[in-house]
Amino acid sequence: MKQSTNNVCLTKEQVVANGLVDVLPYSAASHVYKAIYRDKADTVHIPHSDVYFVRAALEKRTGFYFPLDRVETAMKAEGWRDRKSRNRYEGGQP
Repeated sequence: MKQSTNNVCLTKEQVVANGLVDVLPYSAASHVYKAIYRDKADTVHIPHSDVYFVRAALEKRTGFYFPLDRVETAMKAEGWRDRKSRNRYEGGQP
Protein backbone atom coordinates (compact mmCIF):
# COMPACT_ATOMS: atom_id res chain seq x y z
CA MET A 1 0.00 0.00 0.00
CA LYS A 2 1.31 3.44 -0.90
CA GLN A 3 1.65 5.64 2.12
CA SER A 4 2.45 9.31 2.18
CA THR A 5 5.28 10.39 4.42
CA ASN A 6 6.75 13.70 5.47
CA ASN A 7 9.93 12.02 6.66
CA VAL A 8 12.61 12.60 4.03
CA CYS A 9 15.19 10.57 5.93
CA LEU A 10 14.30 7.16 4.54
CA THR A 11 16.61 4.56 3.07
CA LYS A 12 15.81 3.17 -0.36
CA GLU A 13 14.76 -0.07 1.32
CA GLN A 14 12.24 1.84 3.45
CA VAL A 15 10.94 3.70 0.40
CA VAL A 16 10.46 0.39 -1.42
CA ALA A 17 8.86 -1.25 1.63
CA ASN A 18 6.34 1.62 1.88
CA GLY A 19 5.48 1.31 -1.81
CA LEU A 20 6.75 4.81 -2.57
CA VAL A 21 9.54 4.06 -5.04
CA ASP A 22 7.40 4.56 -8.15
CA VAL A 23 5.35 7.59 -7.06
CA LEU A 24 5.98 11.28 -6.61
CA PRO A 25 8.10 12.69 -5.08
CA TYR A 26 10.51 9.75 -5.28
CA SER A 27 9.94 9.06 -8.98
CA ALA A 28 8.59 11.28 -11.71
CA ALA A 29 8.35 8.51 -14.30
CA SER A 30 4.78 7.30 -13.71
CA HIS A 31 3.56 10.90 -13.44
CA VAL A 32 5.26 11.80 -16.74
CA TYR A 33 3.94 8.69 -18.53
CA LYS A 34 0.38 9.46 -17.44
CA ALA A 35 0.73 13.04 -18.68
CA ILE A 36 2.05 11.84 -22.05
CA TYR A 37 -0.81 9.35 -22.33
CA ARG A 38 -3.30 12.15 -21.63
CA ASP A 39 -1.54 14.42 -24.15
CA LYS A 40 -0.58 16.84 -21.38
CA ALA A 41 3.20 16.35 -21.33
CA ASP A 42 3.77 20.10 -21.47
CA THR A 43 1.99 20.53 -18.12
CA VAL A 44 4.22 18.23 -16.06
CA HIS A 45 7.56 19.14 -14.48
CA ILE A 46 10.34 16.71 -15.34
CA PRO A 47 13.35 17.11 -13.06
CA HIS A 48 16.65 17.84 -14.78
CA SER A 49 19.08 14.92 -14.96
CA ASP A 50 21.37 16.82 -12.56
CA VAL A 51 18.75 16.30 -9.85
CA TYR A 52 18.94 12.51 -10.27
CA PHE A 53 22.75 12.56 -10.20
CA VAL A 54 22.81 14.67 -7.03
CA ARG A 55 20.24 12.39 -5.38
CA ALA A 56 22.37 9.35 -6.24
CA ALA A 57 25.45 11.04 -4.75
CA LEU A 58 23.50 11.95 -1.61
CA GLU A 59 22.27 8.38 -1.25
CA LYS A 60 25.80 7.05 -1.63
CA ARG A 61 27.16 9.43 1.01
CA THR A 62 24.28 9.40 3.50
CA GLY A 63 22.36 6.20 2.87
CA PHE A 64 19.10 8.17 2.54
CA TYR A 65 16.92 8.26 -0.59
CA PHE A 66 15.67 11.83 -0.84
CA PRO A 67 12.55 12.94 -2.73
CA LEU A 68 13.32 14.58 -6.07
CA ASP A 69 11.53 17.82 -5.21
CA ARG A 70 13.56 18.24 -2.01
CA VAL A 71 16.83 17.65 -3.87
CA GLU A 72 15.87 20.11 -6.60
CA THR A 73 14.81 22.75 -4.04
CA ALA A 74 18.13 22.39 -2.20
CA MET A 75 20.07 22.63 -5.46
CA LYS A 76 18.25 25.84 -6.41
CA ALA A 77 18.91 27.27 -2.93
CA GLU A 78 22.61 26.63 -3.55
CA GLY A 79 22.52 28.53 -6.85
CA TRP A 80 21.82 25.81 -9.41
CA ARG A 81 19.51 26.78 -12.26
CA ASP A 82 17.55 24.43 -14.51
CA ARG A 83 18.71 25.68 -17.85
CA LYS A 84 21.30 24.66 -20.34
CA SER A 85 23.74 27.47 -20.79
CA ARG A 86 27.21 28.55 -19.97
CA ASN A 87 25.86 30.52 -16.99
CA ARG A 88 23.88 27.72 -15.32
CA TYR A 89 25.39 28.54 -11.94
CA GLU A 90 25.08 31.87 -10.22
CA GLY A 91 28.17 33.98 -10.66
CA GLY A 92 28.68 32.89 -14.28
CA GLN A 93 30.87 29.88 -13.55
CA PRO A 94 31.15 27.57 -16.58
